[in-house]
Amino acid sequence: MNRNRKKQNMIVILGIILLGITIGYAFLSSSLNISGTAELPSASWNIHWSNLVVTNGSVTGAKVTTPAAIKTGNTEVEYSITLSTPGDFYEFTVDAVNEGSIDAMIESFSNKAYEDDETTEKTIPDYLNYSVSYDDGIPIASNHKLDAGATEKVKVRVEFKRDIEASQLPTTTDTFMFKFNVTYVQADNNAIEKPVPDFQDSTWDGIVSKIKSGKIPSNWTAGSTKEVDMGSLGTHTLRIANTTTPDECSTTGFSQTACGFVLEFTDIITIKQMNSSTTNVNGWSASSMRTYVNSNIYNALPEVLKNAIVDTTVVSGHGTTEGENNFVTSDKIYLLSAHEVWEDIDGNINSGINYYDTSYDNTRQLDYYKKIGVTSSNYSGAIKKLDNTDYYWWLRSAYFNGTTKFRIVNSYGNWNDNYDSNYAYGVSPAFRLG
Repeated sequence: MNRNRKKQNMIVILGIILLGITIGYAFLSSSLNISGTAELPSASWNIHWSNLVVTNGSVTGAKVTTPAAIKTGNTEVEYSITLSTPGDFYEFTVDAVNEGSIDAMIESFSNKAYEDDETTEKTIPDYLNYSVSYDDGIPIASNHKLDAGATEKVKVRVEFKRDIEASQLPTTTDTFMFKFNVTYVQADNNAIEKPVPDFQDSTWDGIVSKIKSGKIPSNWTAGSTKEVDMGSLGTHTLRIANTTTPDECSTTGFSQTACGFVLEFTDIITIKQMNSSTTNVNGWSASSMRTYVNSNIYNALPEVLKNAIVDTTVVSGHGTTEGENNFVTSDKIYLLSAHEVWEDIDGNINSGINYYDTSYDNTRQLDYYKKIGVTSSNYSGAIKKLDNTDYYWWLRSAYFNGTTKFRIVNSYGNWNDNYDSNYAYGVSPAFRLG
């Protein structure tokens, strides 16, 4: 009997211990969780050649056995030519396009000449130029980045040199197999942006390409200059006169002549009458000068620039003929107006530039002249030269208080001169690229 009581007591004690442990776990519990989602949007890898354009002046006809063309698959370009005369060349541009969703970079590239067997390397002789580069002249290099959606234009040129000695000419038929290969891989931390040359060192092809892309390099600023060969009109200098498009450019009736990317001649191309007769009736719109700059000056520019010049809405001031309002024209090339050169700071709307030029409030000062502080009292920055001599140059602004005169910039850069339209003064126009 006593033995049974002990057993019962032990059972009771064990029950109490188990109950105590259960209560302890209920008050000291922890719950740790990790949750998340991962989404992988669709991705694509698509780098190819596109938009092949042969440069004007390249050999044609029988000298072109196989015109440069992008082959099926868009990853190869093939061409076959004959250069028989010193000065002959064949040149084309082709776009390297990243149409995929993944940034790429150049892993490696090679550019060599071979014998007919396509395996034995061959030295390029002195009488031959061969190059593959970006169209702005920058050498192609490893790690150059090609962003998703971006394009880089590549230029290929083969040229039989013009200025060589007779002893350098080939004595037998010579054949070269040129091979350029570039390999793109997914961009990583080694990727670098392709350097952008200064404006003066860029090619016109490269400049036009950048402007059309809408990405103006930070080192292309108002005042940057570059020479341009205009054939019989000589070599002249263009400068960036404007790069901005402020809100006022969107105002109804506002001239677009100082909006966007504007190039202006820094010097005087030639001298010319505004009109052969002494009149400013119908202003710039009816002037013989307008016809001249939109034909002779325009046609003298390199083809690549001509093709990139945009039609511009031009607002011009009027004279005193009854019923005249400001004139609105559409031009490729135009002369500047008074306000596009000077800011009137005399504080009086009944005198000065804003009084004598009726279109003053319909345009704005170009970035370049604003940057160097050209005003109605500080005007030396408006001086231009003809054959290294400070000279007068025409504006498109008719003198409002008469029927014969247009405004000019005098040899000191001053604004307070106007002359009869049949006088011959400097021509120094501007145009927009877009």
